[in-house]
Amino acid sequence: MAFNSIFIVIAICLASLANAVAITGPPGGVNNSTGQRPFRQEFSTFKESGPAFDLYILSLQKFQQQNQSALLSYYQQILWKYAQQIATTYPTAQRSTYQAAATTLRVPYWDWVLNATMPDPVNSPMISVNSPHGVTNIVNPLYNYTFHPQPSAVDFPPSDGMIAEYHSTVRYPSSSGQSQPGLANLQLEANAQAIHDATYQLIADQSNYPPFSNTGYTDGRGGSYNSLENMHNAIHSLVGNGGHMGYIPYAGFDPIFWLHHANVDRLFAIWQAMYPDSYTTAEADAEGTFTNAPGETEDVNTSLTPFHSDSAGTLYTSASVRSTRPFGYTYPEVVDWGVNASQLSSNTRTAFNKLYNPSGSLPTRSLLDKRDDPTAPHTNATEYEYSINIRVPKAALNRPFFIHFFLGPVPPTPLTWSFAPTLIASQSILYHPLTTTTTTTTLSYGQIPLTRALRRSHRTAPLDPRAVVPLLGRGLRWAVQDFEDRVVPTVEVGGLRVFVVGRAVVGRRGEGADGLTGYGPYTIYRAATRGKVGGLPDGEGM
Repeated sequence: MAFNSIFIVIAICLASLANAVAITGPPGGVNNSTGQRPFRQEFSTFKESGPAFDLYILSLQKFQQQNQSALLSYYQQILWKYAQQIATTYPTAQRSTYQAAATTLRVPYWDWVLNATMPDPVNSPMISVNSPHGVTNIVNPLYNYTFHPQPSAVDFPPSDGMIAEYHSTVRYPSSSGQSQPGLANLQLEANAQAIHDATYQLIADQSNYPPFSNTGYTDGRGGSYNSLENMHNAIHSLVGNGGHMGYIPYAGFDPIFWLHHANVDRLFAIWQAMYPDSYTTAEADAEGTFTNAPGETEDVNTSLTPFHSDSAGTLYTSASVRSTRPFGYTYPEVVDWGVNASQLSSNTRTAFNKLYNPSGSLPTRSLLDKRDDPTAPHTNATEYEYSINIRVPKAALNRPFFIHFFLGPVPPTPLTWSFAPTLIASQSILYHPLTTTTTTTTLSYGQIPLTRALRRSHRTAPLDPRAVVPLLGRGLRWAVQDFEDRVVPTVEVGGLRVFVVGRAVVGRRGEGADGLTGYGPYTIYRAATRGKVGGLPDGEGM
């Protein structure tokens, strides 16, 4: 595909430059002695920052105006340089304030765990900023990106369908190719609780890097089918849904891609700080990269082409990017200067727990004791957590698709599936046939938390398995739909496996406020999906 060839050209050029482009991140505001550096800020806070937000918008506008063929037009750190230039053009009375803001400017992140819908400024075609010439309305560079010139059929092949024809990036496009941010936000809101709980449970419970990191890891995954990549894919799909964010080769052109990926980077930085002893392991990469052959073993010292750490051509490796420190930023939850690894882990756990723990108060010891006593009366305490596990060949449909899960009837109108009242959440399979060597046997693993949906729909029912499993057997349903809103009969998704797992909440792991919610081992409840198309057959394991 053209995007592959474009990236190959970029990779070859950057890898062979006599003076390589060093990816250093913005240097302003960094104390090289202590490691102290500016935070990337959550977007809802950042948009109220005045000068910093003005500079970000104006720099992004200038960034988007650059020649698409210029290699440096792809580099995020160029934004910081533009901000320095723009700050010097403000009137004398404002200049020093804007120059100070420019020095510490960092790309913000959209915390979709706490704020599920896209932030307001992202949804508007126009935006007001205080420019060097006064307050003015400009075309909003966060709303979309307009191609200039429109890529040719070689770059955006007609075989990719409508996505190759749009002149600007779109989100959840209408039949006429117009963005529908309201519908995208409805989808995000409908999935908000599942996204929140899945993120908390993943980071609180999964201390092993391989299953934490990706949807394709198979060895030793057990009942934990969730991963950071799974959460990442969900946001891409729910924002895009037929638009650029939903298609891997095109997603990076949408400005919200960077707000999203900054948050993925942040969640990974939080996880790294919490679990400093776990990291990438040596594995054969079945798909390969532009510079590594399929099947080649990659490890912590494999070069991350084409990204150089200096102008001499030294390539980054996973070992050299274990911290955000080389790139001149960090996040509010990861203050890694003046502390050792143990203190950083404890501090980050506390911050993470305070932000995201969905349960508030945990079960008392007496409730946990009753859990183990089959004769004890059942309560509606937060005692069990249930999830839907999904395993499916990534290339099952040779295109990206959703599996929508419902607790109750599947609505008769497919266009409403992704935000229906009975929706539990939507599992997305983010796939493009021309960006991967994935075969029909390569599996993708996903997990959707179920507990809050059970409480919402059956407030008076106990969450003991003896009540929950029959309820799910009667009420749990799923339906398949691609990103063009076309319904796909579930029977056509070969290799799909769906099953329900549950585990007990066993209280905090540690002493004090930094202890995370703990969980018992997973149990499969086959009866919840038995006899349903795609349900896990009896005798087949996790």
